[in-house]
Amino acid sequence: MVIKWRNWALPTAPLVLVLLAATGCTSTSDAPAEPTGRPATSGAHSTSVARVCAKPAAGPAKAPAGAVTVDPAVVGDLAAKTRSSPPNTTFWLRPGKHRLEPDRYAQVMTKEGNTYLGAPGAVLDGRKTNNYAFSGTARNVTIRYLTVQGFVAPNNEGVVNHDMADGWVIEHATIQYNSGAGLMAGAHQQVRASCLRGNGQYGMNAYKTGDSIKDLVVEGNEIVGNNTDDWERRQPGCGCTGGIKFWAVNGADIRGNWVHDNRGAGLWADNNNNDFRIENNMLEANDGAALMYETSYNAVIRNNTIRRNNWVEGRKYAARGDDFPYATIYVSEAGGEPRVRARTDKIEIYRNVLENNWSGITLWENADRFCNSPANTSTGYCTLLVKNTGRCAQPAIATAPLYADCRWKTQRVDIHGNRFVLDTSVVKCTVECGRMAVLANYGTYPDWSPYKGKRVAEAITLKQRNRWHDNVYRGPWSFVADDPGRKLDSGQWQGPPYRQDTGSTFAPRAGG
Repeated sequence: MVIKWRNWALPTAPLVLVLLAATGCTSTSDAPAEPTGRPATSGAHSTSVARVCAKPAAGPAKAPAGAVTVDPAVVGDLAAKTRSSPPNTTFWLRPGKHRLEPDRYAQVMTKEGNTYLGAPGAVLDGRKTNNYAFSGTARNVTIRYLTVQGFVAPNNEGVVNHDMADGWVIEHATIQYNSGAGLMAGAHQQVRASCLRGNGQYGMNAYKTGDSIKDLVVEGNEIVGNNTDDWERRQPGCGCTGGIKFWAVNGADIRGNWVHDNRGAGLWADNNNNDFRIENNMLEANDGAALMYETSYNAVIRNNTIRRNNWVEGRKYAARGDDFPYATIYVSEAGGEPRVRARTDKIEIYRNVLENNWSGITLWENADRFCNSPANTSTGYCTLLVKNTGRCAQPAIATAPLYADCRWKTQRVDIHGNRFVLDTSVVKCTVECGRMAVLANYGTYPDWSPYKGKRVAEAITLKQRNRWHDNVYRGPWSFVADDPGRKLDSGQWQGPPYRQDTGSTFAPRAGG
């Protein structure tokens, strides 16, 4: 899972953290930014915010009828009673701190249909000793009202649902201060009204061996302060951080979440994801992009409030003199594809409010990144249109249909009805922080590539049905087309040959 930003070739981009203040970015620090604890307020857009970390729902104060009671005074009681009970058992964890045996691999091996309910104040604590909390391949496990903390899962592994079992329901849970990912995902998993806070790598890693996750629901959660271990610094270019990472998920509803103050991206859909609906979320004060949708297909991104994102990473690259338009919504080699079944055949981005972020939306393609190319950092993967990666080679790749199908394409992206607000006195920037972009690099690599030269840049800019229209801009926005050096004003952007933002309005001095 190694994909980073523009991917000119093999990526290298270690993160440098900057301490975020409420209205600006003023000093550097190696510590993660402190979560704001509450959403910013504005009258521009109404989004319900999931404040579940500060106000967790209380579980049942008494054991439900037929439930097995788990005693916090008995070390390992939860794991032992799970072993001795049949499937479909409900366990009620008494108030207090529950512990597993003091062994690295001590864990709860779930059985099909089990339910784990936490009483008010029930905590399962790994004490920085146990790697995993809940494991096993049992389906349809439910965890509610329980705090899970202090586990030390390795990089790219998770604490809850470690083995990526299907059909799990996580509700009103707090999964916090663990190493690795707080939570893994399986098919048909539902994560609702939970707090995924301060985990070392991800709040959730939606990856499953075999790429079989489908029908994932992430609703009404608070996803805050994750990637405390700063994995991009420890493994430069790993592409392995964020609030939530999605990998090869087919069908996801991501709605009503408050995703904020994460080190790196807030939400990152990376590699052959399809059929996402990302709606009614508050994406706020993440160090990197609020949303990255990369080498993926078919999505609706609507009715989100997106504020104060990408200040850290955007400022870092600008300070280095890097003129690439690092964006708050970053669409990279991803687009609508009617041949891939989904609820839409486009990427549609509409009715969102983007306010005081570092730049807006960038549509990007790396001309050197395609199936079977050494520049494809998703090693061994091809597009969803080509099953056999080896087919993407000369001479067949130079002609139809493989010329088109061996490349992930940023196409059929429809951006409309959004409000883009930039006040440079809030963001505390003077250059490179208010851009929209559609561009690609000059194809050079490998020697046998059929995409050399400006072919991809011309395609993404003029031929692949990528369109901005009927948006509202307030503040000093500029526009980039073809390559980073081609900066346009609104008149040039609307004029030939680009003809973008028909029906849009511009108020460059407004900024609020």
